[in-house]
Amino acid sequence: MMDSFGQNAPRPTVAIIGGGFTGAMVAMHLARDRAMDGWQIAVFEPRVRLGCGLAYDTAEPAHRVNVPAARMSIDPDDPDDFARWLALQSELRDDPEVLAGDGHLYPRRQLFGRYVAEAVVPFVRSGRIVHHRERVIAVEREGAAWAVRGEGGTLNRADALVVATTHPAPEAPAGFGAVLTGHPRYVPDSTEPGALDKIRTDDRVLIIGTGLTSADVIATLRTRGHKGPITAFSRRGLRSRGHADRAQDPFGDFVAPPWRSAAELLAQVRRTISDAEAEGFTWHAVLDALRAQGGEIWRNLPVDERRRLVRHARPFWDVHRFRVAPQIDAIVSTGLKDGDIRVRAGSIAHLARAGENVAVTFRGRRAGGTEEWKFDAVVITTGPAHRSILQSQPWLESLGAAGYLRPDTVGLGLACSEASRALDGEGEEVDDLFVAGPLARGTFGELMGLPQVNDHAIFVAAQIAALAQARRAESVRSRREEAAT
Repeated sequence: MMDSFGQNAPRPTVAIIGGGFTGAMVAMHLARDRAMDGWQIAVFEPRVRLGCGLAYDTAEPAHRVNVPAARMSIDPDDPDDFARWLALQSELRDDPEVLAGDGHLYPRRQLFGRYVAEAVVPFVRSGRIVHHRERVIAVEREGAAWAVRGEGGTLNRADALVVATTHPAPEAPAGFGAVLTGHPRYVPDSTEPGALDKIRTDDRVLIIGTGLTSADVIATLRTRGHKGPITAFSRRGLRSRGHADRAQDPFGDFVAPPWRSAAELLAQVRRTISDAEAEGFTWHAVLDALRAQGGEIWRNLPVDERRRLVRHARPFWDVHRFRVAPQIDAIVSTGLKDGDIRVRAGSIAHLARAGENVAVTFRGRRAGGTEEWKFDAVVITTGPAHRSILQSQPWLESLGAAGYLRPDTVGLGLACSEASRALDGEGEEVDDLFVAGPLARGTFGELMGLPQVNDHAIFVAAQIAALAQARRAESVRSRREEAAT
């Protein structure tokens, strides 16, 4: 039975927009759920494979997972699943740096993407999951369903819709685009395939942003043989931290009693780090406890305190929570020691082009005066423009304009309920529209680490399965009432 509009009795369908890790996991868990028998599961994803997404669809040898392989299973009941799969892959034998000094494996990201893709493939081959290799160009409400149109012409009637798209592209600082657009070595989004190909071996490179993506760029350039000086710059100059040199259990309790103030929570974190160090632990153990308790901590905070936490503490949280793989950290640390890589904090007072050179007037964060810098290439790694999520794709913008989607109250993604259903312009749940993955962080808090995203995908799949069961029960009840009359 076809599932496009125009059929008298279309097969009930859930459409998932975005087939990266989140979308693939939602689809896979739906495919395994008997409550979804009779439903079609359609995933719109332009990439060849489901499950890779922006993070894992990379062939760059310098790009590694930033979490030990032993903690990256997609099966919550089998934490060794990925490690066993990895042991069977021939690529490990060709990767002498995969084993880090801390004794953990940090494989190349493309391997994890393949692991996820292979878990989903059987459901695609069987037809349980339909993969539409298209970008979505339009979504509209059609009665009690959604009309989802792909750029290749596919039109799906969806009884439930899941927004599982990636983050918006990074946003350059004000004025950068106007000055640098058209420059031969300006890279506004380093995550685009081949984005760094234009940078030459001896180019003086300015990287705007000092987090994980910045470290990836540095490692990629150096692995390719780039020898020119690199300056990574951000307002605070915070660089992503590395992993602990030994295994540690999480340390600290941040939910009993529940904290209602961001300032008091941060004070407790500082006290706990001091206590941990007195007992021989490092700050890593405290941050691991915070991560594990993150959802409950977030739910306990009032909305104003969530905003305050995001505004003041997020940059510090990001560089401690999202740690750089040891292999990448070693490249950056060596460059910092040798002086051909520098990380600076401050602001850019002036930016101008002089032919193919970029002249920058830099003002340090604490020191007085300015410095004049010259570069051959500029790369933006400022992180996603979360507040522009509805403007990032036309179909999102149209759903926002129609009142079905709105930004969350803390500026991290899309507003949704505790059931991960989208909240409309009036703050009411949209029963058949779900937000999955990191875009739901405004409600759920810690939704960036793989275990948390995986758990959330399972949760969203369960909500959709419950909706399917309710629809089935309603249909049976209606048929019985008709028969009785």
